[in-house]
Amino acid sequence: MTKEELIAKMAASAGITKVAAGTALEAFIGAVTTSLRKGQRISLVNFGTFTVSKRKARMGRNPQTGEPLKIPAAKVPKFSAGKKLKSAIK
Repeated sequence: MTKEELIAKMAASAGITKVAAGTALEAFIGAVTTSLRKGQRISLVNFGTFTVSKRKARMGRNPQTGEPLKIPAAKVPKFSAGKKLKSAIK
C-alpha cells in the first residue's frame, strides 16, 4: 500500500476529505519522528511500540573489491508489533 492509498483509505473510513487525512497522517509521522529524535518511546496500545535502537560500530567488507571498511555506530528506528496486531495478521 502506498502513502496515497493509505490516505484514501483513512479518508473513507473517517468520512473526511483526502486533504484532511493527508494532514493528519503528516502530523502523525512528524510527531513520531520528533519523539524518536529526542530518544523517546511511543507506545500505541494494541498496535505497537516505536523505539530507537543503537547499533555498534563494526567492520564490514566492500562486496565488489573485498576491501574491509568501518561501518560507524548509528541510531535506528525500531517498531515492535503489539499483541492485537500480531494476532490480526495470523
